[in-house]
Amino acid sequence: MTLKNTPQRWGPVSQALHWLVVVLILFQGGSGLRMIAMPNSIAKIELYALHKSLGLTVLALALIRLGWRLAAGAPRPIPGTPGWQHAAAACAHWLLYGLIFLVPLSGWLFNSVAGFPLQWFGLFNVPPLTSPDTTLRDLARNAHEWLFWLLVLTALLHAGAAIWHHLFQRDATLARMLPRGWLRTASDAPRSEDPHA
Repeated sequence: MTLKNTPQRWGPVSQALHWLVVVLILFQGGSGLRMIAMPNSIAKIELYALHKSLGLTVLALALIRLGWRLAAGAPRPIPGTPGWQHAAAACAHWLLYGLIFLVPLSGWLFNSVAGFPLQWFGLFNVPPLTSPDTTLRDLARNAHEWLFWLLVLTALLHAGAAIWHHLFQRDATLARMLPRGWLRTASDAPRSEDPHA
C-alpha cells in the first residue's frame, strides 16, 4: 500500500491530514463561539489558551498538508465529471487551503495587536506578528471572525458537493477520501458476465 495519492484515490496520509484538520476546525469553531459568551473566569482563560494552541496546530498542519499535496499529487478527476464541476471543485479546494491558513494567521495577528501573550500548549512562547496596535485590534478581530464564517460556508459547500456526488451521482468522490471499503459506490458493484443480465 502506497502512502502517496494515486490517480484513483487520496492516500492514507492525505486522508489523515484532511480529517484531523476537519475535527480541529470543528472544535475551534465551537470553542470560539463558546468562549465569547463565557463570563471572565479561569475557565475562559484556559479555553482561550487551548483555542490559540490548536489554532497554531491547524496552521502547522496546513503547511504540512500543502507540502504533502505538492509532493504526492492529487487523484485525477472522476471520469464523466463535467469540466465546470472539476473547475469548481479545484477552486473550492484552493479556497479552503487559503482559508485554513488565513483564519489562524488572522487570530495570531489579532492576538499580537491586542498585546496578549501567546504560547503553544504552555511549552514555549510564540512571538507576535507585530507590535500592539489598538487601531488594528478591531480590524484584526473582525477579519478573524469573517474569515472563519467564510471557511464554514466554503466547507459546507465542499461537504455538500461530496455527499451529493455520493448519493445522486453514485461516484467515488466521497469514498476516495475515506479508507478503502468504508463506502460502496456504483463502481464497487459486482459486474455480471452477461451483458443482458
